[in-house]
Amino acid sequence: MCMSKSTQYVSRQPDANGVIHWSDEENQIWHDLVERQLQIIRGRACDEFMHGLDLLNLPHNRIPQLHEVNEVLARETGWQVAQVPALINFDEFFKLLANKQFPVATFIRTREEFDYLQEPDIFHEIFGHCPLLTNKAFAHFTHTYGKIGYAASKQDRVYLARLYWFTVEFGLLKQADSLRIYGGGILSSPGETLYALESDKPERHDMVPLEALRTPYRIDIMQPVYYTLNGLDDLFGLAEMDMMALVEEAKQLGLHAPKFPPKPQKMAS
Repeated sequence: MCMSKSTQYVSRQPDANGVIHWSDEENQIWHDLVERQLQIIRGRACDEFMHGLDLLNLPHNRIPQLHEVNEVLARETGWQVAQVPALINFDEFFKLLANKQFPVATFIRTREEFDYLQEPDIFHEIFGHCPLLTNKAFAHFTHTYGKIGYAASKQDRVYLARLYWFTVEFGLLKQADSLRIYGGGILSSPGETLYALESDKPERHDMVPLEALRTPYRIDIMQPVYYTLNGLDDLFGLAEMDMMALVEEAKQLGLHAPKFPPKPQKMAS
């Protein structure tokens, strides 16, 4: 989700034929990001993600055009990606998901932010998320989540954002007697891909939706807590739960204590 208050990035606009004209350097950054991440995720990403990558058949030497991704998603699950500005609000975000459209900001990070940036760029959205949008369980959960979020109040959306964070963005699952990754926020980050599975620092808990709704997070650090599914098909069951009843219960119980320090405040000049 791209909900930051400000960004240095500006999304590129397509021409009259829907084609975005990327520079040679932007295409090279895409190539370098893809090649690096492909080496890291093998044996760590869940099988469904790797299958989705095969279906998408993303080019390595250039940033894909959105219509190329849409052809595969439409065939597999009826989803599409939608070009959006670098920043969108919650209302637009949930509306897009409710209509089976996944927002993609059409900019790519600079070399200076090659390893990490807070705003989700086209690499994060296309490489990190779109492979699993070919999967029916993941696609159904994301669609249901969008419909519920679009109808929710502003306060309730803050709680729902935590469920999205600990599933779609930073979710783990059990597969082949080991832990694997399905969250796009991890799978588009080389550092967090290794950290999420191999570091002894984070806590890893079985997914209990009520607990996830009550767990604070920060977007600018390695996650101190991950929630784990027994398999991707668990998302079907998660989608059928009464999410808003769980949100109400979470509001009554309150948030868990953060497992991270407060974000440093910028000094006034």
